[in-house]
Amino acid sequence: MSEPARSPLSKSARQSRIAELIEREPIASQADLATRLAESGIAVHQGTLSKDLLELGAVRVRTSVGGFAYALSAGEHGPGSPGALARLSRLCGELLLSAEGSANLCVLHTPPGAAQYFASAIDRVGWTSALGTIAGDDTVVVITRDPLGGAAMAESLLNLHTP
Repeated sequence: MSEPARSPLSKSARQSRIAELIEREPIASQADLATRLAESGIAVHQGTLSKDLLELGAVRVRTSVGGFAYALSAGEHGPGSPGALARLSRLCGELLLSAEGSANLCVLHTPPGAAQYFASAIDRVGWTSALGTIAGDDTVVVITRDPLGGAAMAESLLNLHTP
C-alpha cells in the first residue's frame, strides 16, 4: 500500500518540484504532472497547478516525435532578460530569509525545498559578478568572481528583497 499524498511545505517548494519534473522528463498534460507530483508526495488541485505553470512560464511545445510536452519558457525569464531580474526581485521577497557574505562567497537561506529554485533564478539573471551557484535544500552559495565580492552580492540580493 502506498503512502497517501501530503501537502507541500510551501508554494515555492511545489513550484521548484514542478520545474524539476518539466526539465527532467516529458510532461504531456496537467493530469500527467499532477500524477508525477502525487508520486512525489505532493497533492495539488488542478486550479493551483494551472497557476503554478503560469507563474513558472511553462508552455506546451511540440516534441520531436509530434506530441506535446511542457517546457519552461526562456523568453520572459531567460538568462539576462529584464524579466529574469524582476522574477528574482519577487523571489527575494518570497524566499530570501537571510544573506551573508564572506570572502568571495555569499550564503543565502531559504525555506526548506526552495534553494534550487532560488539558485536557478539567480543564475538566469546572468550577473557577470557571479561565477555560479550551489544549492542544497534550504541554502544557496553564490560564488563571486571578486575575491572579496561575497558581502556585496549579499547586499545586492537583500536590496532586491521586496516585502
